[in-house]
Amino acid sequence: MSKVLISDKLSPAAVDIFRARGIEVDLKPGLSPAELREIISDYDGLAIRSATKVTKELLEVASRLKVVGRAGIGVDNVDVKSATARGVVVMNTPYGNTITTAEHAIAMMFALARELPEASASTKAGKWEKNRFMGVELTGKTLGLIGCGNIGSIVADRGIGLRMKVVAFDPYLSEKRALELGVEKVELDALLARADFISLHTPLTDATRNILSREALAKTRKGVRIINCARGGLVDEAALADAIKSGHVAGAALDVFETEPATDSPLFGLEKIICTPHLGAATAEAQENVALQVAEQMSDFLLTGAVSNAINMASVSAEDAPRLKPYMELCRLLGAFAGQMTQAREGVIRRVVIEYEGLAASLNHRPLSAAVLAGLLGPVLAGVNMVNAPVAARDRGIDVSETVHDRPSEYQTLVRITVETGAMTRSVAGTLFAGSRPRIVEIKGIKVEADFGRFMLYVTNQDRPGFIGRFGQALSDAGLNIATFHLGRSEAGGDAICLVSVDEPVTEAVLATVRALPLVVQATSLSF
Repeated sequence: MSKVLISDKLSPAAVDIFRARGIEVDLKPGLSPAELREIISDYDGLAIRSATKVTKELLEVASRLKVVGRAGIGVDNVDVKSATARGVVVMNTPYGNTITTAEHAIAMMFALARELPEASASTKAGKWEKNRFMGVELTGKTLGLIGCGNIGSIVADRGIGLRMKVVAFDPYLSEKRALELGVEKVELDALLARADFISLHTPLTDATRNILSREALAKTRKGVRIINCARGGLVDEAALADAIKSGHVAGAALDVFETEPATDSPLFGLEKIICTPHLGAATAEAQENVALQVAEQMSDFLLTGAVSNAINMASVSAEDAPRLKPYMELCRLLGAFAGQMTQAREGVIRRVVIEYEGLAASLNHRPLSAAVLAGLLGPVLAGVNMVNAPVAARDRGIDVSETVHDRPSEYQTLVRITVETGAMTRSVAGTLFAGSRPRIVEIKGIKVEADFGRFMLYVTNQDRPGFIGRFGQALSDAGLNIATFHLGRSEAGGDAICLVSVDEPVTEAVLATVRALPLVVQATSLSF
């Protein structure tokens, strides 16, 4: 039975979902980092919000961990790179709190435009400063969005509803999508120069850190108002404080800070500043939604292999997971075959081409290709799986390409892998027999029909009389029982292939004996 730890406060509904689906769950919020490290090795899954820090040190002792589920969007508190390297899937819940966060940004914009917090505090203090708080209308103003994804697009819709002109800077926003949203796609400098209000809705990355830097703030129009409900670190807080003091920026509303909890900031104590303690997702509806979503996603993954909203792995829907499972196993085995056949003396792998034909051509190829790479790199890289294999291949400079053939195939489904090194090019192809059983059908262009066995011996030999007898006798003398025996050849008298399944591992001594037989060109032991 899979076991999940919830280490932050989540809705009780999340616990109910795990248990209803047959997953053991422990709810232990408030653990110290040391306490979490002591127990994490007992768990297959870890469900968190923002308090738990999933560090490299924690992952190093999380020997069973398969998945981290973040109830929320941001994964700043997760070392995604280390998780990927260790083959741990990192999921978030990008849709559960999108409306809530977007509404908070709109609320902050209203409060900023009409100076509501200051006016409220003044009135409660017994003052009646009606002439002091002169706000501005939103109607007719230009709203500039830095980031126009899930949340930004909702803010855009609300802004258009308020009769604002909306411009957006987002490298991933297509012209078609911008047209659908009713926003104008612009470059960052144009947005800074035109916007009356700037609202940030982008993740914190190396590219976006301090995107509103001192230099960027200097490019904004005088009197601009800035809202950040996305991530601390997107705005240079010291530079923003100086711009407000100088009067260039008319005001700012921040829900997030570079350091959280934010107990000190150059912005604190300034007028024209509204600050809230990271309340973007703080509604009852949002907390319920993200808790339910993360529990469902983690349960699906642990029970069926379905992957939803993963940061570091291709998605596989719950509906597709059972259908893809035999194809992923076929791809893993083909990759493992090619990986074991690629000897060190042949040089490092430079290129892998994965071809899909027949039914395989219509499937989601990203998880299939990840399975190929996991099998391929497994013989030389401990701990590799579908999560970290694509990254490992990229880090090793392996060029991976996919080809989908829309053509009649000899088989109902076919997957072919071609591996290139500096010294050779080798291919292997396979299919699914009866829709579920992986089978090899081609090696180096030679037709060979063979099921995968636990232990196998692959031999390339010259096609001459007498070889099969001598080969069989050699295995018999070594005490190896043959389970299956498969042959193939390119042409009469040419190269031939012999692929044998045996009941025990093939030792180096047996390999040496086989390699010494007349007509043998190559002999390799395989295990799956």
